[in-house]
Amino acid sequence: MSMEAINVANLGLQFGLVEINATFFFQIFNTLVLFAFLRWKLFGPVSEFMQKRTDKIKASLEEAENKHRDVDAIKADYEGRLANIHNEELAIIKEARLVAEKRAADIIRHAEKDIVTLKEQAQKEIEREREKAINQLKDDIASLAILAASKVIDAEVDSVKHSAMLSEFIERVGDARWHN
Repeated sequence: MSMEAINVANLGLQFGLVEINATFFFQIFNTLVLFAFLRWKLFGPVSEFMQKRTDKIKASLEEAENKHRDVDAIKADYEGRLANIHNEELAIIKEARLVAEKRAADIIRHAEKDIVTLKEQAQKEIEREREKAINQLKDDIASLAILAASKVIDAEVDSVKHSAMLSEFIERVGDARWHN
């Protein structure tokens, strides 16, 4: 054998950068043992930690979604209540307006009734005053006529004759003439 073959046998096979010998197999064995040890001691706890973390995140997301639904339900309830309050407000305003209009109509009707009553009373008072003035005027005219007649006759007239003459004068002239 040649020297080269002996060197290769001592050192192992060499293929480019990788040399296959006992150290190579020992490194592969150590790598597999390290991988098994890490898988046994590290991969299990890390996987468990990751699973717990994943579950915790899912639970947080579900809780957030539930809270979001609760908030939406509360918001819908609040908006419904606001709509009801607004409708009640409109109903109260409408009712108040109707009450105010009814009261205004009652006040106007009462005022018109009072005006008619006052007008009737005023007409009656005017008529009474007119009658009173006409009667007073009749008495004054009759007295003047009797006075003029007594001066013309130059005779004295007592109160009984005076009343009789007054009545006769009023009958002759007539009531209809004084009312016009």
